[in-house]
Amino acid sequence: MDINTLRTLLEVNRTRHFGKAAGELFLTQSAVSARIKKLEDSLGVRLFDRQRRDIHPTPEGRRLLLHAESMLALWRKAQQDVALSEHAQVQLAVGGIVSLWDVRLQLWSHRVHRNIPELALILEAYGHDRLMRRMIDGVLDMVFLYEPPQLEEFMIDQVANISLIMVSGMPNQSVEQALTDYIMVDWGQMHALQHSRQFPDAPAPAQRISQGTIALNFMLACGGAAYLSEQSVTPLLDNGRLYRVEDAPVIERSAFAVYPRRSQRLELIKQVITYFDMA
Repeated sequence: MDINTLRTLLEVNRTRHFGKAAGELFLTQSAVSARIKKLEDSLGVRLFDRQRRDIHPTPEGRRLLLHAESMLALWRKAQQDVALSEHAQVQLAVGGIVSLWDVRLQLWSHRVHRNIPELALILEAYGHDRLMRRMIDGVLDMVFLYEPPQLEEFMIDQVANISLIMVSGMPNQSVEQALTDYIMVDWGQMHALQHSRQFPDAPAPAQRISQGTIALNFMLACGGAAYLSEQSVTPLLDNGRLYRVEDAPVIERSAFAVYPRRSQRLELIKQVITYFDMA
């Protein structure tokens, strides 16, 4: 199996069409079909169910797709490692929950780069399960999460406390008023549980948004209220573009660094984690 065959597999799955996949890969449709057929023959299973207007992966195909994505990511990581410039001596692949990039990880990555310029960073943002899968597969060296898995093979370091406060586009709102035009931001499962305990009788939110930055921009343009990071909204509170909902409780979130206990980059990981204190 070669890398091009894996790319073909992923492109067919993405487009759900052999002809469209061929166009994206600059191949003929017969070449794409031949690659998939050769892969199926080598594995002894059918990877796609082919119907006239519908192509979708079989159960075996779905399992292979998970491995194919990780194998391509490892290949790209290896290519970057081999091709490091004369100024970069080592690389570190780091993943984080999308909302953590909003509130802390971007500043942290800038500080790491300024303090360790010889370090080549690979930075990714995904959901919890995908981040853990990519670290288990060796694609990522460390990940930042709100809710780390309690597994013996991983080290877990708490790196930050994040205060979430309810803010609104309207001044002097009570919690009850704010909840009538409310945006539910995905700050993780524990936040959702805390939120439901704090506001058991709240109406269904008007909007649900997965990322704090998107929710903030939506509020500034369209109004509403939401729980957002105190650090990110303080300038907007100071200049009167947003208003704090004073009777809403603060909800605290903790962020954690998770990395393999037997990592070959253990000392480097511990070093870059220290820059969280300054982020």
